[in-house]
Amino acid sequence: MSIKKPTIIVDGDACPVKVEIKQIARSFSLPVLMVSSYDHHLAAEEGVAVVQVEAGKDSVDMYIVNHLLKGDVVVTQDFGLACIALGKGALVLSPRGEQYTDDNIDYLMERRHEQAKRRRSGGKSKGPKAMTTEDRDRFQQKMTKVLQSEQEKHDI
Repeated sequence: MSIKKPTIIVDGDACPVKVEIKQIARSFSLPVLMVSSYDHHLAAEEGVAVVQVEAGKDSVDMYIVNHLLKGDVVVTQDFGLACIALGKGALVLSPRGEQYTDDNIDYLMERRHEQAKRRRSGGKSKGPKAMTTEDRDRFQQKMTKVLQSEQEKHDI
């Protein structure tokens, strides 16, 4: 029985590490699926499929959830999407190299909820920090480590 190679599925609207993902995927001979709204232009290339969906609030997330399979690798900074993807058996990374797991996703979802409550009551919150070279390096290292580990487990 052959094991399906995982697909790297990218929440592409605001992903700052698309180039790094493509490079890593090529080195592991894995397919990439970039999903974005029509508001963002992405071009397909060898090994990289692109799907564009309506610009609705959760259109990209819903497409990803409906098409990911157990063992796929999802790259997103959306905690809600990460939570659902984990429930479907995906490995999930942020573009900064943080791996979302069953051990940390509840805390992250709770923190997101508290920040939303604060904003609704007139409080201010800071946006994400600018992406740094160190963030990109950390992402590349973590993605490579996760894929090597999966390769060893399943001989992908």
